[in-house]
Amino acid sequence: MSYTFSRYLAAKRPIDDRSLNHHVWQTVRAALPAGPLAVLEVGAGIGTMIDRLHERGLLAEGSRYTAVDADPALLAEARTRLAARELPVTLELVAADVHAFARRERGRRTWDLLVAHAFLDLVDAPALLPELFALLRPGGLFWFTINFDGLTALEPPVDPGFDDLVIDLYHRTMDERRLDGRPTGGSRAGRALLRQIPAAGGHILAAGASDWVVMPQAGHYSDDEAYFLHHMLHFFESSLTGRPELDPERFAAWLARRRAQIDAGELALIVHQIDVGGVVEN
Repeated sequence: MSYTFSRYLAAKRPIDDRSLNHHVWQTVRAALPAGPLAVLEVGAGIGTMIDRLHERGLLAEGSRYTAVDADPALLAEARTRLAARELPVTLELVAADVHAFARRERGRRTWDLLVAHAFLDLVDAPALLPELFALLRPGGLFWFTINFDGLTALEPPVDPGFDDLVIDLYHRTMDERRLDGRPTGGSRAGRALLRQIPAAGGHILAAGASDWVVMPQAGHYSDDEAYFLHHMLHFFESSLTGRPELDPERFAAWLARRRAQIDAGELALIVHQIDVGGVVEN
């Protein structure tokens, strides 16, 4: 099977849709002003959040949406996907490092809402949050969604004991990960945001779980969920191959058995994540 990150992002769209915390979303939406909004999204990928906010009726005519991502190829796909939509917004797609973007824009313009979807667990949030909060108008809102928080489960088990070792090492790779020399969110990034946001000047209005639960119904997966699960196993393979703690033959057998479970419509995945919404008074 070939793997592309853009297909993974598209495949997880309906999974994210049903996983987003309703209370956090409603709290943020109720706090936003009526009328056109200026929205800034960092780590925008292929633009699925733009679709989501449009479908949820948040983007009134005249709104301005700035989508930032470091990968120009993902933004090119976003542009192609969104060209077919009749969006009532002025859309700006910016291929840039998020730190560089924040430094460039500070003092030049502000936004009403800051969105980071499945992103803050991949960056150095304590360093980035003050830079991003400085781009919000006084009283601006933030909505940070699908932040990984310490639990991945695959059911049913295939190799008791070894199953746990694989999961533990997978989480350890998150703790060891560096981006441009900076530590990233780690395996407990979601709960860490609950202290990092106030330290950066934000006030949390609501927080709650946004867990993924992907499981077959009568031996079949919905939408592109089978590919999504295969891509998750690809993450395991790419991050853990060569780890001295894992016997390579046993790990290869483990991957093969997990892939066979997907093909047979048997594998279930549970991932714990946290959504956080709030305000920055500046």
